[in-house]
Amino acid sequence: MSNTLKVYVKPGCPWCIDAERWLKREGYTYERIDVYADPAAYEEMRRLSGQSCAPTMTYGDLLLADFGVPELEAFVEKYEIHP
Repeated sequence: MSNTLKVYVKPGCPWCIDAERWLKREGYTYERIDVYADPAAYEEMRRLSGQSCAPTMTYGDLLLADFGVPELEAFVEKYEIHP
């Protein structure tokens, strides 16, 4: 499994801003993918998650779509994803 967090974001999205702020504060490194700047990334996010909402995050084969910080915290805890 790839150990890279990929976070698909839409600039200005308050949930995306909160998620990135939390990830940085907790010491996570991640690949930030701006789906507005990259139409192919937007299509990839839609294909992976089955929806168009951001933020969406992948970690290997794991997926967390359309989430807020509480769901993000539960996800990294459940799958033991550490910074």
